[in-house]
Amino acid sequence: MSKLELLSALPLLLFVWLVCVEASVHEYAGVRFVGKGNAFVVHGGSEGIYFSHPTHNTTAAVANGDAYIRFEKIKFRRPKEFSNFSSGLIQAVVFEVDDRETIGGSAYGGQRAICCTADLAKLGVCTQGEIIHRPSAKNPDWPQVFGVSFSEDKLVATLQPKSIEITKTGMYNLYFIHCDPQLKEVILEGKTIWKNPTGYLPGRMAPLMNFYGIMSLAFVILGIFWFSQNARFWREVLPLQNCVTLVITLGMFEMAFWYFDYAQFNKTGVRPTATTIWAVTFGTVKRTVARLIILMVSMGYGVVRPTLGGLTSKVVMLGVTFFMASEVLELVENVGAVSDLSGKARLFLVLPVAILDAFFILWIFTSLSATLTKLQVLALHLQGYLVCIIIPFLLK
Repeated sequence: MSKLELLSALPLLLFVWLVCVEASVHEYAGVRFVGKGNAFVVHGGSEGIYFSHPTHNTTAAVANGDAYIRFEKIKFRRPKEFSNFSSGLIQAVVFEVDDRETIGGSAYGGQRAICCTADLAKLGVCTQGEIIHRPSAKNPDWPQVFGVSFSEDKLVATLQPKSIEITKTGMYNLYFIHCDPQLKEVILEGKTIWKNPTGYLPGRMAPLMNFYGIMSLAFVILGIFWFSQNARFWREVLPLQNCVTLVITLGMFEMAFWYFDYAQFNKTGVRPTATTIWAVTFGTVKRTVARLIILMVSMGYGVVRPTLGGLTSKVVMLGVTFFMASEVLELVENVGAVSDLSGKARLFLVLPVAILDAFFILWIFTSLSATLTKLQVLALHLQGYLVCIIIPFLLK
């Protein structure tokens, strides 16, 4: 990798390192509300949470069967110049995805609204300045809606610590919403903690910890077998087989780092950035080397040609480009982030990797076809050579 390529990649890698959304501990530091329809909204998080009966096991406090969303040190701050009035409610809304239609709406035809308007308040269906919500048909206690308001001259409104027990498996969403245009400069601070029965891993990631544990063990067994055979037949080992050894070693490190990443995440609720970066890097290097090995073999390296000749620089350049594109994609997707990227951002990062993968496949198949043709020609020449030797011998 040239210095120019490395320097061009550093700003994006630094951005990935610094701008992370941690979960299952969602931290809010100076987050501003965004206007949505007739409301001002902050998305507090979305995670899958399982329900199981608590075991109350004091020896394993994290994996004790409890499932909850806990609010800690949630504060709303407003500028001093906007502090000369008592405000309406700033509300936290927690709902399961099946109950999303219970938030907002209108009693009669018209545009869907989140906040109760004066006309709706006159009908008695809601309270003006508050969120429109209805009880869930499955559980009348849901959605959970509660809030706090600014008293006159107060710059800070603190939401009382609260823990919401999860009694149903599902995808849960949290939004902070207010309906007062005078509070548009308010910022949100604090954190929420989302916990599954087995720990802090989000629901969609929880099975991956066991998966990477099993894969780590499988790679160790494969590595022991492969290294023992290499040591036994070390005189006959080909350079390509050393490359396979490298891929197996990288796979062992990748699986181990992913397991430790998820185990630490599950224990603390905060993703260990350094471990995630190592796991991503080992995985990206492994995938790059594996593709290069297949490409070199398809070109006939170690079969019909001892070196790649003038193609070496092109192969290396393709490998470096694929590594950089894949590394950036994996870092943005995994380092600290749990929520999926927006469609456009993901497409922007996935597209170069997909194009390079397609180029790898095209080059592999064209090279393989050329190598097979060359082998067929060599076979015909060998047959002709053998005929020229055998026939005179038989005619003697």
